Amino acid sequence: MCGRFAQYRSMRDYLRELDSEQDAMSGWEGEPIQRYNVAPSTKVQVLHSTGGHLVVAEVRWGWAPSWARGKMHPPINARLEKVATGNFFRQIWQHRALVAADGWFEWVQDDDNPKIKQPYYIRLRSGDPLFFAAIGKFPPAGGEAEDGDGFVIITADAEGGMIDVHDRRPVVLSPELAREWIDPDTTPHLAEMMLLHEGTPPEDFEWFPVDRAVGNVRNQGPELIAPLDTE
Repeated sequence: MCGRFAQYRSMRDYLRELDSEQDAMSGWEGEPIQRYNVAPSTKVQVLHSTGGHLVVAEVRWGWAPSWARGKMHPPINARLEKVATGNFFRQIWQHRALVAADGWFEWVQDDDNPKIKQPYYIRLRSGDPLFFAAIGKFPPAGGEAEDGDGFVIITADAEGGMIDVHDRRPVVLSPELAREWIDPDTTPHLAEMMLLHEGTPPEDFEWFPVDRAVGNVRNQGPELIAPLDTE
């Protein structure tokens, strides 16, 4: 996953897809978010559970443990193969979250000119919202954010035709599994099994080339996710 995605619907739309609109604490807005080019290190609206409540919080995309800060850029993704057992993410493995999104971008290198990369937009064929599995350190409900807060999106090996676009992809969970992912009663072992075996399969997605303008983080707007006219 190359590090850009779209989050343009309203949080109400995402919560409705989860059948959880009535469960989320107040504080979120019903207006469209309208972010068509979400970039690393920016604050993103994420969903997580705390104190028995579903919470919407603005959290920075990227996280590193205290001993690694200042030595590296905080990773934005965590590899499924190591996230549950490695030391790096041990502190946040049990702090699960969802990143509601509408699609994400990948860049494909041109066969004739390696300096040229064509961006592709990937979304569900159904056009429905999708939910990335994530983990992180989050502010308490109604509390102030701290310097160490942040989140990472969990990625897995790409499969099927999707591997032609990129060899990694975010783990996308169905609404039913997404609710289970952030349920505090879901054990760490069950959460790991969900990631390994129950992510949305590649045949449920579609992808198409889009304008290279998405490469500039300052660019926003629905034109960034419009299919490129290649004829």
